[in-house]
Amino acid sequence: MRRLTWFNATSLTLGFAFLYLPMIILITYSFNESKLVTVWAGFSTKWYGELLSNQSFLDAAWVTVKVAIASSTIATILGTMAALVLVRAGRFYGRTLFSGMIYAPLVMPEVITGLSLLLLFIGIGMDRGIFTIILAHTTFSMCFVSVVVSSRLVTFDRSLEEAALDLGCSPFDAFRLVTLPIIAPAVISGWLLAFTLSLDDLVIASFTAGPSATTLPIKIWSAVRLGVSPEINALSTIMIGIVAVGVISASLITKRASLRQQADERAAVHA
Repeated sequence: MRRLTWFNATSLTLGFAFLYLPMIILITYSFNESKLVTVWAGFSTKWYGELLSNQSFLDAAWVTVKVAIASSTIATILGTMAALVLVRAGRFYGRTLFSGMIYAPLVMPEVITGLSLLLLFIGIGMDRGIFTIILAHTTFSMCFVSVVVSSRLVTFDRSLEEAALDLGCSPFDAFRLVTLPIIAPAVISGWLLAFTLSLDDLVIASFTAGPSATTLPIKIWSAVRLGVSPEINALSTIMIGIVAVGVISASLITKRASLRQQADERAAVHA
């Protein structure tokens, strides 16, 4: 085990301070009495009440959640299907073009993706709104799901699926009862990644959103351009709290599952 030197300790401290000190300042000033975010005037929670009564922020948050759930679900289904084709279909005519189209959004600048989708929607005469945002988010998040699921399918033991086929399962039942439960962690990880990307997206949504649909990142960006208000600090604090609770819950669930697996292995050894 390497010894912790003063240089390593200082670098680690400065790195964590650079990452988390702005968040601590933001959370602190979300409880500021003053309307000026840089002047402390006492402790108060009134900005959280102001935020919860701000209908425009609530509407934007609801649109963001609906778009994220819909786009991540569709992207997970299509990305899983694309991963199955890439891993199991072997060589087929147009495979290079197909894989290039799947992975292109990974390296394509979001400005180019958003602009091209905007021109597409205008060209086919589609009104921009929630549906166009869902299509756009599905397009660029599907490739991330495909990469995650493909990495799991590459190491999948096909003999398990073949055994199910020998026992009388149809190919669909074998996939549903054997393959899907085994690759479920990768599928869930892909869904969570697509959900996070959709929640965080600003550039593509700004091109594909219409006047009837405003996502929360667009709303925050529009509000910040006029100056940071304590309501933005309160909203950011709530989002940080939700993420922290999610990460802690996932860590506890993973740790509990690991302990249960270790206990089952010990019981199997002693049996």
